[in-house]
Amino acid sequence: MPTVSNFPTVSDAESVTMTAPSDAMMLTSAERDADASPLVRIRSLLPGLARAEQRVAKVVLDAPGSVARRSITEVALAANTSETTVTRFCKAVGVGGYPQLRIALAADTARSEMRSSHNLGGEIGPDDDLAAIIGKVSYADARAVEETAEQLDVPTLQQVIEAVATAGRVDVYGVGASAFVAADLQQKLHRIGRISFAWSDTHIMLTSAAVLSPGDVAVGVSHTGATTDTVEALRVAREHGAVTIAVTNFPRSPITEVADFVLTTAARETTFRSGATASRIAQLTVIDCLFIGVAQRHMDASVNALDATRDAVGSHRLGVRPDGRRRPRETGK
Repeated sequence: MPTVSNFPTVSDAESVTMTAPSDAMMLTSAERDADASPLVRIRSLLPGLARAEQRVAKVVLDAPGSVARRSITEVALAANTSETTVTRFCKAVGVGGYPQLRIALAADTARSEMRSSHNLGGEIGPDDDLAAIIGKVSYADARAVEETAEQLDVPTLQQVIEAVATAGRVDVYGVGASAFVAADLQQKLHRIGRISFAWSDTHIMLTSAAVLSPGDVAVGVSHTGATTDTVEALRVAREHGAVTIAVTNFPRSPITEVADFVLTTAARETTFRSGATASRIAQLTVIDCLFIGVAQRHMDASVNALDATRDAVGSHRLGVRPDGRRRPRETGK
């Protein structure tokens, strides 16, 4: 079973124990779990819920503040289901029971009201002007970053950092919008001297995975976690002994079945989901945390490599000052 950055299980606890994280790290993880929004959890698990439970989830997601004040009977009626199903839904999303769900929703609503006096939401209508579009897109992106950071599991991330930092080679797989995120991770690792490749072509992904071996790492980036190309490449990499890591928004998606470690994002898309906007920002947040952790692991070497790569491309930049005026040319005199 993979170690997932949402909803710790028995296998998660065993995996964390193996790395013996410090008390400070465990406290940070516990604090993050306490602050994590139950709505993030519900959205991430939504595709794997039974149909009746999905109706309950929709009622909760549509009006969490209202559900926090309603009885279980009222919620069951609104979802056109039974009270038993509501209770089963609560257990499925890890909150224990309906009273605990109400408390969690009430706390989350209070936190949301403190963050902002108004919720711009993510749905863009045909009558929205450009200012409204900017507000909604920036709100969705900002919340994706904040919610991803809130639920990102520190011990799991630490294990991933250790695996990448000590890997002989890191291959990163992603298609579509996720391919850009994969390329970003590869470029960052390459700049600090880590051997890394990013692939988006299915055939090359599979052939790349087939030549990996123990000591190597394969990272699959997929918002849905159901992209066949990426899932298959990660499976082949695992079969050849590589440590496999998945970055996805859904902790019960197919990609998690072929991953040793799972890092989850928390993105709510705007109306134009095909644009992969907030999901990409959330993925980049995880990638940046991973990269900084690896760079910190080899601090001196990383700083030297970054300086060297910056100097190497320095002659290909225009010599301009912050005020936009061109710097005087070096004359050598």
